[in-house]
Amino acid sequence: MAHTTAELEAILMQRSLTDAELLAAADKAEDFRILPDATVIKIGGQSIIDRGRSAVFPLVDEIVAARKTHQMLIGTGAGTRARHLYSIAAGVGLPAGVLSQLGASVADQNAAMLGQLLAKHGISAVDGAGLSAVPLYLEEVNAVVFSGMPPYNLWMRPAAEGVIPPYRTDAGCFLLAEQFGCKAMIFVKDEQGLFTANPKTDKNAKFIPKISVDEMKERGLQDSILEFPLLDLLKAARHVKEVQVVNGLVPGNMTRALSGEHVGTIITAS
Repeated sequence: MAHTTAELEAILMQRSLTDAELLAAADKAEDFRILPDATVIKIGGQSIIDRGRSAVFPLVDEIVAARKTHQMLIGTGAGTRARHLYSIAAGVGLPAGVLSQLGASVADQNAAMLGQLLAKHGISAVDGAGLSAVPLYLEEVNAVVFSGMPPYNLWMRPAAEGVIPPYRTDAGCFLLAEQFGCKAMIFVKDEQGLFTANPKTDKNAKFIPKISVDEMKERGLQDSILEFPLLDLLKAARHVKEVQVVNGLVPGNMTRALSGEHVGTIITAS
């Protein structure tokens, strides 16, 4: 087993990058958390932003108040407009990579709108190369807005079924939280959290306050509140080992979750 950079380099020069011993040696280094004091918040596109002023303005006020004591990376979902684009693009036979680009354009629009609403408070929206300046924004104003769609575009991994991009804004926000080594990941939706069935259509659906990835899969709940691939990302994560889903239509929920309170559903890696 390699214990030094020189030993690891020797293995790298000799082995395939998928070699088990090489991967184990590379895994031995201590993890470095880039932004350990920050929280990533995903604002749902269809659940929050598409509702307009009544849903968005109270959250803007919460963000402005919360940034006094919390560092926040605020990601935006795509929502209904992306679904419309997906329906047209899939109908004419375009692949998942093109649908990914189209979905990203809507998430970008939502980030731009949220950024404009927060602009007078000094909170900016960034994209692409601008993400390298995130630490500066956090140092100055404790918050920054970004588009939640991961930039896979034409390099999007094909879906197991159909052509809808499997990695969308839930996954994109989580990946940013994981790669930056953030302390928490909060998904702001329009439901209390995870239920045994869709509470919008099933009156008998029961709320689930806490559950693991394996339990969700066993109960067939893997695609009921978050994108299915996110569960596998959470399971493999090195930093972010749980996420919380909260109802952003209830004033104060997001702030309480930022403070570490259990106000929605917590989904754990194990």
